[in-house]
Amino acid sequence: MNKIWTLKTLSHAAGGRLEGAPEDTPVSGISIDTRTLGPGDAYFAIKGVRMDGHQFVPAALAAGASAAVVSHGEADRAIHVDDVLAALERVGIAARGRLGAETPVVAVTGSVGKTGTKEMLRLAFGPGTHAAAASYNNHWGVPLTLSRMPADASAGIFEIGMNHAGEITPLTRMVRPHIAIITTVQPVHLEFFDSVDGIADAKAEIFEGLDEGGTAIVPADIAQTGRLVAAAREKAARVVTFGAPDADVALVAYDPQSGAADAQAFGTRVRYTIRGGAHIARNSLAVLAALHAAGRPFDAIDALSGWSAQKGRGRRVMLDVAGGQATLLDEAYNANPASMGAAIVSLGATPATRRIAVLGDMLELGATAPDLHRGLVPLLVDAGVRIVHTVGTMTSHLTDSLPFEMRGLHCEDAAAMAEALPPLEPGDALLVKGSNAVGLGRVVEAVETRTGQER
Repeated sequence: MNKIWTLKTLSHAAGGRLEGAPEDTPVSGISIDTRTLGPGDAYFAIKGVRMDGHQFVPAALAAGASAAVVSHGEADRAIHVDDVLAALERVGIAARGRLGAETPVVAVTGSVGKTGTKEMLRLAFGPGTHAAAASYNNHWGVPLTLSRMPADASAGIFEIGMNHAGEITPLTRMVRPHIAIITTVQPVHLEFFDSVDGIADAKAEIFEGLDEGGTAIVPADIAQTGRLVAAAREKAARVVTFGAPDADVALVAYDPQSGAADAQAFGTRVRYTIRGGAHIARNSLAVLAALHAAGRPFDAIDALSGWSAQKGRGRRVMLDVAGGQATLLDEAYNANPASMGAAIVSLGATPATRRIAVLGDMLELGATAPDLHRGLVPLLVDAGVRIVHTVGTMTSHLTDSLPFEMRGLHCEDAAAMAEALPPLEPGDALLVKGSNAVGLGRVVEAVETRTGQER
């Protein structure tokens, strides 16, 4: 068992009172979900919108939890606190405080590309780097990731998300990053903002937590670059740009088929391999900037040759179909205008005899939603997409705007599309992308099951 806390140090960090277990009991991890809890984990009984974690305390202890952190009720092994989420935040802050000053801490946010960039950073910063296993980027995910960080971590990588102004500030102040990255700012969550500038201001909150002498890394290829740079200069000792040809870190050349990338970083030519498309290669420039800010060698970027997109986030799968193979581009986890555009471009760059897209609604776009869905048509035409199948309500605006010969099926929900989608043919390239709530993962699963892929 890997010990990251003892019950004594954990209860002290949580500001709680330990009962029913020895103080020197090792704690191997932190859990808020009994379904993934491992023996030796401490279980934090967080009260959510729909469920109160306290009802699962007996199951957590039966599964081998070292103790349950609770605010009410009885438990055989418990740390009693006033508020469980607040206790988790205190533990996260304490875990951050255990790191030495020489251990780099990186925080990343952005409208698109947070999780992929976080994973690239984890690889580039090497063995001993601590990062969340999933997209734990909200008010419970960030303190959970912090609380799980070993005191001897060689680096810490944190993803911070938001959909309202003011959400990033308290999270970045917990993380206290030495390096803060904004991948991009795009018209995402417009339902909650008056403008893209407002989104930029909310993303720039990540600089509020920068440690003294910290570095801000901002995109140089968007309309809000000047706004981000100005915000960064108020908090950062150094501001670094990436993405544009004249930025501190720029992409000189990229081959999407081989993944060969050629970058210029602070006057040094860096060549490496990163697969996944031009948008992934562009985000890898922020990784080069972070390595430089942390004093790490550029050749650490070579670790990205082993990078692959996660399920639903740009994963590419070769499918066996009758008479040959087809390519699946699995982007089912989320969608917004920027990521949708990047995925369509990536589909267009994929060698294929026939390009097909299954697109679901892009959510949280407010009154602009119909126009933003219709705006995908030129991208699909330019990418040489042959057939576009659509799922949901808003995609009807897309379907109605497509050239007649490109119109495929339209289904109200993902289950219907999973059932109705025609079989793939040899040489096909299929993109599946939509907001997570649309559930297009069911379509991906159906396609893989029909073609005999292991799940």
